[in-house]
Amino acid sequence: MTTKIGVRELVEFVLRSGDLNARQNSQNTAAQGARIHRQLQKKHAADNYQREVYLKRTVHMNGQDYVIDGRADGIYQTDKQNYRIEEIKTSDNDFGELTPNTLTLYWGQVKVYGYFLMEDQNLDEITLQLIYYQTTTEQITQTDKTFTKKELKDFFQSLIDDYEFWLVLREEWHQKRNASIKQVTFPFPEYRAGQRELAVAVYKTIVLQKRLFVEAPTGTGKTISTLFPAVKALGEDKIQRVFYLTAKQSTRHVAEEAVQLLSQQGLQLKSITLTAKDKIIFPEEVDVAPDKNPYMLGYYDRLKPALQDLLENENQLTRTVIETYARKHQLDPFEFSLDASLFADVIICDYNYLFDPIVYLQRFFSEPDKDNFFLIDEAHNLVSRSRDMYSAELTSGATSQLIQLAKEDHFAIEKDNLVKQTRKLKRSFTAVTKELRDTKRAEETSQAPLDKFNNSLNHWLEFIHDWLPQQPDNSFTTAVLNLYFSGLTYLKIADLYNETYQTLLQYDEATKLSTIKQLCLDPSAFLDQSLKKGAGAVLFSATLSPVDYYQEVLGNDETSLAFQLPSPFSATKQAIMIAQYVQTTYQKRAANLTKIVMSLGQLIQGKKGNYLFFFPSYSYLETVYAAFQTAYPDIELTKQVSAMTDLERQSFLAQFKESPTQSLVGFCVLGGIFAEGIDLKGSRLIGVAIVSVGLPGLSTERNLVRDYFDHKNGAGFQYAYQLPGMNHVLQAAGRLIRGSKDAGPVLLLDQRFGSSRYTKLFPSHWQRYQRVHTLEQLSKSLHDFWQNNQS
Repeated sequence: MTTKIGVRELVEFVLRSGDLNARQNSQNTAAQGARIHRQLQKKHAADNYQREVYLKRTVHMNGQDYVIDGRADGIYQTDKQNYRIEEIKTSDNDFGELTPNTLTLYWGQVKVYGYFLMEDQNLDEITLQLIYYQTTTEQITQTDKTFTKKELKDFFQSLIDDYEFWLVLREEWHQKRNASIKQVTFPFPEYRAGQRELAVAVYKTIVLQKRLFVEAPTGTGKTISTLFPAVKALGEDKIQRVFYLTAKQSTRHVAEEAVQLLSQQGLQLKSITLTAKDKIIFPEEVDVAPDKNPYMLGYYDRLKPALQDLLENENQLTRTVIETYARKHQLDPFEFSLDASLFADVIICDYNYLFDPIVYLQRFFSEPDKDNFFLIDEAHNLVSRSRDMYSAELTSGATSQLIQLAKEDHFAIEKDNLVKQTRKLKRSFTAVTKELRDTKRAEETSQAPLDKFNNSLNHWLEFIHDWLPQQPDNSFTTAVLNLYFSGLTYLKIADLYNETYQTLLQYDEATKLSTIKQLCLDPSAFLDQSLKKGAGAVLFSATLSPVDYYQEVLGNDETSLAFQLPSPFSATKQAIMIAQYVQTTYQKRAANLTKIVMSLGQLIQGKKGNYLFFFPSYSYLETVYAAFQTAYPDIELTKQVSAMTDLERQSFLAQFKESPTQSLVGFCVLGGIFAEGIDLKGSRLIGVAIVSVGLPGLSTERNLVRDYFDHKNGAGFQYAYQLPGMNHVLQAAGRLIRGSKDAGPVLLLDQRFGSSRYTKLFPSHWQRYQRVHTLEQLSKSLHDFWQNNQS
């Protein structure tokens, strides 16, 4: 198989030097850059102009052919021997502020394209043109340079000579990796029920370059069943890079453990875990300006020796490993992890590195690449996460804060001008919400974007962009930067605004604050474009029903496939009991409180042990907690509170011990941190109760989603409320049966669970559900269940 290397990757890796300066990074989105490229290219539309011209060159090194390829933005041909290549670059920085190294990288790319074209057309000379578009001012700077064939040939050869060491390193690793993969077998003595079928389906999906949606109940072993066939496909060069994308840190650890398990069989594979910047940053870097940060100064001058050291000595590049080598070579650990990821076979990371339009990994996803394949864990979480990624909001409070801070004499050069510009922005907020104030309403929605406000915000951002370089580092500048970056994000989302968006305006009379929200109601088209950055994807979860709903909202690819596995555990090990005598609608909660408390009491009296009770909100949790504590003062209780730290979470779970001598009940929130991703095996958990059908609270945002899908497919309430709520229920219930020896009841306290509207959503391993109509019947059912499941 011929290895491909992108022109941009080659140039940037070889030619980068000097400091890492985060402040100079452009905040443009790929969509904005592509739009500007098309806009500039259209201006040159003519018979002698071609845009996005694919160019490549094959080079032979280390006994193997490598294809260096890329797309030139535009090529003019004035006659047979006269060509001009243009390279378009966009950024929010002024052209005069660009560093020499940035310009070297820009010119480096177009020089490579120039050499390729000269070889293809047998040219002696060529003109190269750099077109720089400053997004904040729409200023275009154009620079032309003419080169001979020898000059560009020598330049290209110098790149290859420098890069050859890394190519050889990669190729030697590639051969070592593939040889080891051939020897690796499934890391357990036998497959669980459904595991082999899942692994085969994943492998076929990779080979066919498809998109597969998988529902595999808890206990299937989804992580190893998806990673193992993906690793096998790597060894056969079907793909070259696997991204394992997750929503939570706990699932990233599970993926790391799966790689470690395979490595114990002799697997030679480089995996890396990308950790969020605010988590991995060294303490001494916090609030330090880039031009004073020793981990950023001279970063690129130390990078290559550090990478060589890391790659020659480590395979699993976990957070701890990255931090160790970053300290050793004095490199910013977050940026070091990104640079090291270029050499990884498996990249374990959060969803946002692929899907988020602001922070996605441009080094991998600037162009589609069939060498990439995506494994997307707990895919049900991507529905709400993606809506958040493609939405943005601003509040007028930040402008008021800046104006107040600027009044302090020791703050800010050009303070008066900044106050003037910020007051203009504040007046724009005021103008947008004038009708709300006049009519004494709290909010209103609109399909149309707020173009006038967006223009005002853009003018303020342009002013701040010019103002910032002269400012000292202090709390005022930090406050300005916070609003500046929020504003940039808002405008980048505005650039994506289409028929799937609604604008929500809110005004709080008490605080006098205005809020503007751009809400993406259906990001499926954006997700589809992200997934097309690779050869295919497997999106999997224990709860992915109904699968056609998830196929629609997570990419809407009509060619995607679906695969649903039964539970690997005996249905007799779990009892699903629906309390038909309980109503938990808001109006009925007070009247049903005693029934709920007594039912929960019956559940724990069935057998001594550890239990989890789940509620749709903290307030409802507190109400039932207080009533239960009064009714059962001898039962040990613990409860989830909002904003728990990692240590508090660990302490909460540590209370659930094996073989307890007395019962313990944990009160938790549906959809919260203890409703998924925790693993209390065996006697650490023997029963779960879920109070209510888990419908999310009524809100304007959800109502907009409801109205959107009502118009689109007539299923608005399902998509906005019922299905997200039921997913929370299924996830919470999934905490119970984690292994083949586990047993216990799931008590559903809401008569709505017994209606066909909900029972049709029950997974196959819930089909033995039982409706109970009285407390006495519940008591008998629990007694019979435990009699049949005596350990």
